[in-house]
Amino acid sequence: MRGLIVVSCVLALGGCSAAGQVRDGFGDAAMTPLTDLNVRREQIPTVLLQAQANPYDRRNLNQCTTIGAEVARLDEALGPDRDEPAAPDNPTLNERTQDALAEAALDAIRNAATDFIPYRSWVRALSGAQARSKTVQDAVEAGRLRRAFLKGLGMKANCAPPASPAWFRPTGRSQR
Repeated sequence: MRGLIVVSCVLALGGCSAAGQVRDGFGDAAMTPLTDLNVRREQIPTVLLQAQANPYDRRNLNQCTTIGAEVARLDEALGPDRDEPAAPDNPTLNERTQDALAEAALDAIRNAATDFIPYRSWVRALSGAQARSKTVQDAVEAGRLRRAFLKGLGMKANCAPPASPAWFRPTGRSQR
């Protein structure tokens, strides 16, 4: 009931943007119990599994283009790195408010969907969902570690971004 009230407020106050965000995220929020029961599993991208197996693998990383391509694969799986510049369009206060309202509504939907599961933490542990969540988190951490390692290799090889951090400027000739 509480979730319906929040969603109604978002739709009434938030405008089209917030309503669209709630509509787009509603399915995932409502499916949270299936994740808790380990029926719905998040797929781990191959590049993250490879990073998890060997984050310091240097095979085939002898050129800036190969390092940059590997960084691009990780960026696709993980999203932009922290060294990347912020998006050029700064959201207005109204847009940030709509985003916050939409996120609050989706949180309310997630909470309402999981409130009916008694002893949720035990259910997650017994179903294997907690272990799966830890595996996904470990793969993401390994991917971030690999990306940082690759950018360090890129700096050492005097490569331009994305094979090195965004702030790095190669001196002289780089290893293309």
